[in-house]
Amino acid sequence: RFWLACALVVFSGAPQAETTISDAALRISVEELRSSVGRWKVVTEFMNADGSVAYAVDGTYEFGWVVPDRVVSGKSEMPRLQRAAAILFYINESKQRIEMVSVGADGNLWTMTGPLGGDRRYTQEFETTAGTTRQLRFTRFNVSRDAFESKMEFTDDGGRTWKPGNHQRFVRVP
Repeated sequence: RFWLACALVVFSGAPQAETTISDAALRISVEELRSSVGRWKVVTEFMNADGSVAYAVDGTYEFGWVVPDRVVSGKSEMPRLQRAAAILFYINESKQRIEMVSVGADGNLWTMTGPLGGDRRYTQEFETTAGTTRQLRFTRFNVSRDAFESKMEFTDDGGRTWKPGNHQRFVRVP
């Protein structure tokens, strides 16, 4: 009876469909990690409230494997702003998430989390120096083998509206 019950679970449509969706999302996220490995030239445009560009800076990102198909580590640098940050980019399969953490010289650790297979990640909510609550949203788009874009937006109203923060263009260094 036990084996019959197991067979019914294995061969019923619903669990198999969930596994298929999860497996597809995992494959997409693993491919995102694979495609991030290497060195990237990056132009970061910091945005005004109206969406126009306030200023732009050049920088680099570099990623390499720590645990194949699960964890990459990296470093971002923006020399003009005298900024550098360490990055871990990883898959949390048990929680069905892809995450990136970043820490710079200020010691603030940022965690950006999204669902496996997705191109959007969110930070935890945080308190600003003005005493308001804010959250960041990062969206990856226009992805090709050797280039992609990312935009950061922020909300001060719990996600009802999102305002422009920055726009980045990544181009792989051969």
